[in-house]
Amino acid sequence: MTTHNDTAQYTSSEMMTITAARALSNDMTCFVGIGLPSEAANVARLTHAPDVTLIYESGTLQTKPDVLPLSIGDGELCESALTTVSVPEMFRYWLQGGHIDVGFLGTAQIDRFANLNTTVIAANHPESGKNGAHSYANPKVRLPGGGGAPEISTNAKEVFITVKHSKRTFVKDVDFITTIGFGRDGKGRDNLPTIGRGPSVVITDLCILKPDPATKELIVTSLHPGTTKQDVIDATGWEIKFADSLETTPTPNEKELQVLRELKARTEKAHSAQEIK
Repeated sequence: MTTHNDTAQYTSSEMMTITAARALSNDMTCFVGIGLPSEAANVARLTHAPDVTLIYESGTLQTKPDVLPLSIGDGELCESALTTVSVPEMFRYWLQGGHIDVGFLGTAQIDRFANLNTTVIAANHPESGKNGAHSYANPKVRLPGGGGAPEISTNAKEVFITVKHSKRTFVKDVDFITTIGFGRDGKGRDNLPTIGRGPSVVITDLCILKPDPATKELIVTSLHPGTTKQDVIDATGWEIKFADSLETTPTPNEKELQVLRELKARTEKAHSAQEIK
């Protein structure tokens, strides 16, 4: 989908990335996931938040990659970092020590209570494990796993999530909780003061969602320009609710679009050259 305003033309994917980038501020320390979170975090660094501290799971601190990494171990991260520490130090001191303001994550599945699944699809089949039906040991799809996301979700002060919106991704109940949002009933963080605030915003290519203060169920607080309530309803696997004071997400500006497109072009060129070698 391509949308436009008076000054800029952009895609729904660009809208999502730039909206996610705007969620970061200049004084934050952010633990960055690979993929869409990394794209958004680096757009923030290259636009309105030049002093944001980006940290990756491999131990790179205050990294400033010129191209986006394909994995947490890509050389671009270490080469541009202020310093690199061991993975145990990264988790035990920086993350578990309370030094991370925001964990920025992506996912394969998310449910109404912001639980994330990156482990298996169709693990909770009604006939799980019977007659060859899908189970944890025999899933429909086996995903990469949690990596550092479970620890990020429970130790970062808050969590931002960015993911493309579809019924396959936005399910009523995830097949497997890899990374806790608010548990199966919305009370998974109750009476656990040592666990961080949890997911505070979910940004998609259609809208912005936030947990209801009372129930912790995700509700739509802002629609992107050109998106209708019905578009979101059709792309969500549960009966999605909308805030009473529903907002319209601000559109990207020319600078943000230029920075994002140049970053992606550099990344594609760099990785294409590596493949040729």
